[in-house]
Amino acid sequence: MHNTTGFTLTGFRITKELGTVRGIVVRSRSLIGNIGAGLQTLFGGDITLYTQLCERAREDAYQRMSAHAAALGANAILGVRYDATEIGTGITEVLCYGTAVVVESV
Repeated sequence: MHNTTGFTLTGFRITKELGTVRGIVVRSRSLIGNIGAGLQTLFGGDITLYTQLCERAREDAYQRMSAHAAALGANAILGVRYDATEIGTGITEVLCYGTAVVVESV
């Protein structure tokens, strides 16, 4: 699958547009994760526990979006974007979305 944040894909032409695809993940922080991250904040710098949680949520949302596109018969996704919203204390939704298309080499 070819994916890009752009709206064109160099070396390919769009033969069919299949519509918007998305992957949604809702994650909460665990009590143990919050304690560990709290300890990391005492020393400053990268809070790796939260970094890992965010990266995992983004990757899961991306994979779900890609699976949605594949189920529609797409071989590319254009205009890939991420959005995140805190929907409750310690609960975050991560959305990955784009436009599913069929492309062929030119």
